[in-house]
Amino acid sequence: MLVKTRGIVLNFIKFKESSIIVRIYTEELGLQSYIVNSVRKKGSASRIALFQPFTLLDMVVYPSAKGGLTRISEYKCSHPFATVPYDIRKSSILLFLSEIVARTVREEEENRSLFEFLHTSILHFDQMETGFENFHLAFLLNLAAYLGFAVSSAEEVITQVAFEAGGAGTTGNNNLMQLHQLEPFLAEVIQNQESAHLPNGKVRRELLYLLVRYFQLHVEQLGEIKSLPVLSEVLSE
Repeated sequence: MLVKTRGIVLNFIKFKESSIIVRIYTEELGLQSYIVNSVRKKGSASRIALFQPFTLLDMVVYPSAKGGLTRISEYKCSHPFATVPYDIRKSSILLFLSEIVARTVREEEENRSLFEFLHTSILHFDQMETGFENFHLAFLLNLAAYLGFAVSSAEEVITQVAFEAGGAGTTGNNNLMQLHQLEPFLAEVIQNQESAHLPNGKVRRELLYLLVRYFQLHVEQLGEIKSLPVLSEVLSE
């Protein structure tokens, strides 16, 4: 039986000569993997564009056994991006966040509240013309809550990260002192999220690395985030 669902593209890998295997977080079925044929051959540029990270799709799909590959019967872009492809800062933020979601969201079952958060956040981000410099920080804080390790305070994050970095049985005094300098800025982001005032790109970059480390402590085998250095460079000013 075919299933009609909205979907959020996370990533894809090449498959055979002209096909891909794409991972999509769906509203009805959770995380799914689909084989899509003939999207990489000559003249198919517009089709492969529909499977770029965080593209929002309307789909009709074949359900699969848990963890199995299946196929998409119909698909179309539900909300073409108006600003993201034309701003290197926004496209870098979206690439980074899509990698984070791809590595942390692993449910192969419906989770409408998480899907709605992701879908609404992506639309909101594309509509923002200014003031999006802290969007990725706010997104990470909100995503952590959906994943079960919500941030209650800046001190909590800093203490956990410093303790882990210092090794068992110590808080790592030097590291803790350096991290504590970020505490008021992280507290500001927690309190005001996207509207938080941060003094410069360096502080924003340090907060980004801090929150990624916090995710690595709570998500097993999260691993290296490959897009993180690129985003850090783009947002360094």
